[in-house]
Amino acid sequence: MVAAKRHQELLQAAIERDAEGQAALLSRELERARAAFTEAARLYRESWAQAPPRSYGRLVRAERGEADPESPTASYAQALAALVAVDDGAAETWAGRMHGGSDAFDRTAGAIAALARSDQAGYAAAIEEIVRDFERRADHLTGIAIADTALVLERLAAPRGMAAGVSSELLPAGS
Repeated sequence: MVAAKRHQELLQAAIERDAEGQAALLSRELERARAAFTEAARLYRESWAQAPPRSYGRLVRAERGEADPESPTASYAQALAALVAVDDGAAETWAGRMHGGSDAFDRTAGAIAALARSDQAGYAAAIEEIVRDFERRADHLTGIAIADTALVLERLAAPRGMAAGVSSELLPAGS
């Protein structure tokens, strides 16, 4: 039981550092954000190493083809990895596997698929929906209201010349 408690303590500490990083990012304090995210990643890894299988907070198995094709979360991780690798066919396939996980997964799948197809109008509409959904949410995992899904997708869209440039208090200015 002690190991499980330690895993949960580390996970909570990681979430707290994540919140610090998000708050710093929103206020454009990039060095502070980088330091907080680096520490959060270290704590998440340490928590993961001590966590039992299938526990909340475990890393998503999304490497070397080990992702669970039934998991929208693992499919999301695979789709992001495919976009980073500029493997648009794989990104669109993984986005398709996200459908049905929830309305949020469906919106995100639409944005990823549009990005993979270079569908500027479709991507812009999807990212707008994602941001507006985050704006309506009362709860955020870290307690910081930030449209992190939109933020990561916009970072992946920028080098493709497809960033939608949605404005929101939940996104860093100029992101």
